[in-house]
Amino acid sequence: MGGRQAAVLGSPIEHSLSPVLHGAAYRELGLVDWTFSRVLCTAEELPGFVDGLGPAWAGLAVTMPGKRAALAYADERTRVAELVGAANTLVPRASGGWLADCTDVEGIVGSLTAAGGVPDGGRAVVLGAGGTATAALTALEAFKIPAATIVVRDPARADEALACAARIGLEVDLIRWDTADFASLCASADLVVSTVPTGAVEVVAADVVRAGCVFDVIYHPWPTPLAAAAQQQDTRLVTGLDMLLHQAFAQVRWFTGQEAPREAMRSALRSATGTELPLPV
Repeated sequence: MGGRQAAVLGSPIEHSLSPVLHGAAYRELGLVDWTFSRVLCTAEELPGFVDGLGPAWAGLAVTMPGKRAALAYADERTRVAELVGAANTLVPRASGGWLADCTDVEGIVGSLTAAGGVPDGGRAVVLGAGGTATAALTALEAFKIPAATIVVRDPARADEALACAARIGLEVDLIRWDTADFASLCASADLVVSTVPTGAVEVVAADVVRAGCVFDVIYHPWPTPLAAAAQQQDTRLVTGLDMLLHQAFAQVRWFTGQEAPREAMRSALRSATGTELPLPV
């Protein structure tokens, strides 16, 4: 089928690397007349935009702030999207309507697996309780991790993360940021996932990287405080760039019906991000 279209929706959107990844995939797959664009779109604008799309559209990637709006819009939802409570992928169905998935979870699982994995039943700590944190909590299911500690500045804003954990059956210990003993908490963890801004984690970075593996969803500007500390202590590090790459593999599969050309996508991302960042896993 020729002339297909896809796009990433979000606000802001100008710095999205999704066109780099999808463009490389379509070229490698021989889909030379497929296009992938950036569309400035808020959560409120998302339903109207998707309503206006025609049959040439193969799918949509959705970034902030529209992930919950995407889930609400869809007629059909994957189990993962329902567990997370948000969707970053919308796919038109042949019978009409749209299916929502959250490939962020596959992005986290794929990145961690490529970096050596996490021991089954291991101990996990998640810093933050926003949308990426719920995807991280859902990803823990793949590693048979039964419980996690969530560290937040304001427990009153952790409702979505707690609801996500309840849907998975994950036991959660909620700790306030200002009372957390990061040194002992992270030293006993097999995995720490940081979803908080770099400024928040900078003062505790040396303690956080005592964990067996650190997943820092931030990758710009590089090196992040966690990346610098991990390099000093020789701690395994996975970044948000790895997550972006691996979640795009799943989106390409949804949109094209073909397996993603991983090496071509990895090479394109490497070229687009320059030499500052390590090659994604």
